[in-house]
Amino acid sequence: MKKSKWIIFLSISIFFSILVLKIISLNVLNHQIYQDKILAKTNIYVKGTSAPRGRILDVNGTILVDNKALKTIVYHKIKGISLDKEIEIAKKLANILDIDEANIKELKNYYLIIHNNGDNLIKEEEYQLYKERKLTKEDIDNLKLERITEDLLDDLSLEEKKAAKIYALMNKGYNYSSKEIKRNVREEEYAQVIEADLAGVTGEITWERVYNYPGALRSILGSLGSIPKEELNDYLLKGYAREDIVGISYLEKEYENYLKGENALYKVNHDYTLQIIKEAQKGNDLVLNIDINIQNKVESIIKEKLALKSNYRNTEYYHDSYALISNPVNGAIIAMAGVRLNDDGSFSDITSNIINSSFTMGSAVKGATIAVGYQNNLIKVGEYITDACVKLNLVPKKCSHDSLGRINDIDALALSSNYYQYLIAINLVGKKYYPNMVLGANIEHFNIYRNTLKSFGLGSLTGIDLPNEQIGIIGKTIADDLLLNLAIGQYDTYTPIELLQYINTIATKKRIAPRLMQKIVNKDKVIYESNSYVLNELTLDDLALNRIREGLSQVLKRGTGKGFTNRALNAVGKTGTSESFYDSNFDGLVDVETITSTFAGYFPQDNPKYSVVVITPNVSHKGGIDNSKYYAAYKITREITDFLGGIS
Repeated sequence: MKKSKWIIFLSISIFFSILVLKIISLNVLNHQIYQDKILAKTNIYVKGTSAPRGRILDVNGTILVDNKALKTIVYHKIKGISLDKEIEIAKKLANILDIDEANIKELKNYYLIIHNNGDNLIKEEEYQLYKERKLTKEDIDNLKLERITEDLLDDLSLEEKKAAKIYALMNKGYNYSSKEIKRNVREEEYAQVIEADLAGVTGEITWERVYNYPGALRSILGSLGSIPKEELNDYLLKGYAREDIVGISYLEKEYENYLKGENALYKVNHDYTLQIIKEAQKGNDLVLNIDINIQNKVESIIKEKLALKSNYRNTEYYHDSYALISNPVNGAIIAMAGVRLNDDGSFSDITSNIINSSFTMGSAVKGATIAVGYQNNLIKVGEYITDACVKLNLVPKKCSHDSLGRINDIDALALSSNYYQYLIAINLVGKKYYPNMVLGANIEHFNIYRNTLKSFGLGSLTGIDLPNEQIGIIGKTIADDLLLNLAIGQYDTYTPIELLQYINTIATKKRIAPRLMQKIVNKDKVIYESNSYVLNELTLDDLALNRIREGLSQVLKRGTGKGFTNRALNAVGKTGTSESFYDSNFDGLVDVETITSTFAGYFPQDNPKYSVVVITPNVSHKGGIDNSKYYAAYKITREITDFLGGIS
């Protein structure tokens, strides 16, 4: 019995000892820690409206996109605040801020609020009909709004009309999101609002983007906006607020996670005023591979050549040109420009078309289509044939652009023989050519070509670091003559960025994803650095690849591209002239057969430093006054490569 009492006594002693230690810990040793935890649960915090985003810089550190600080009046709706209190705040702000008057809808809503919800506007018999459910609440609300006449609204003072606008802004959008009342306020307005110390109202610095080179790369740099509805849940899971402004296109969207800043944090005091707890933090800077000096030069060259089109015949459908420059060894994009000449003589940036618009590239892709012959043992290296024409059953005769005489595989590229490519396609089907033959091409033969083209980057996504990249149009119809067209680049279409990846793949044997981003930095710290991302390596043996390179070298020395580049550059490249179609009256139907001219190349041959792609869609058309052409692709390419050669 005594033992049991002793055990009970000991247990009680231990319990009270632990309790005392806990009290000492709570009130003495760890008082501040527990106090902070309690405050964290009882205090209310709100975030600021915006934070400065990271800047966008070129490869040399030149700032392309910066932030401009604007003094802004912001309202943070506090849970539990009364309607009368909000009206009081709106009236006080109206006496300070120079702000527009409310519109009719806003005025009527405000009128109802300050006039007992407009109960005096409804007759007793109408209320009776509402009680009898013969009128709905919506009917009553509509009657009230209809009966608020202009005379009634005219009785509102100017300050009340401004207060109506402010009250509407205070209650716009999501209930407890931060509301911007006025941006870019005057210094005296800003100071007066701060001194007024109004509940939930702060003077904050908000930020807007500044483009130091307004015309350059504007469409590729991207835009900011509200979170798209279809992406809202994803953003909320990442910690964003519903009202946050985010990157919604191109580079701003692609690198949103790095560029976004961190909003300021405020504590709500008992009187509903706000106390800054944490200042806004700027996002990381995005450093591009773009060289703005080269970019500006490329754009000026394109604009100059577009502006000269009026001096040449058959150019009425020529409005756009594209040019890209990259480092073929690592895929770094040094410049990319798409320019449109408008009817009024002004220019528009259409650089985004480089990743989402496609064109028939013509003979420029023959460096890849001839690879089908090498890979499938359909070519005897160095063997000569006589250039001629092909005549399939029920298909008009198909020839090279000229009678080229005796040619081998290198000559076929240098002189751009269609006949040589046709024979590869015919041999691929397993037949030898004879006039009026039925070829019997099927989907498998098309797929062999397309798989080889994809290995070079044609007909597949390039992996460029931009959202929503598109591939060109892959023809659906299977026919003998279309297989021959595919073999000379006259069937499927490709984007300019695909053509750039294709020529880079020839230069390095590796298909490398093009990259705009060089690195992400925060002050002097590198957060992330881009590395070459190899998508695939050509299965072509070195002998065949070197024959292709030599053929493309001869294009510029003695072939169809002679004069496109200075011989001293020792460049490799391929020209292309393709048949296109144009909707001249914009009715959705193509009605004019046009000509598109293209160039893709790199230099120097043995140690590639630059690759260049130029595309001039619809530069001429058939059925014109005569057969004259404006050689815009030639002129643009020559000036760009001369410029690059001068800075190498």
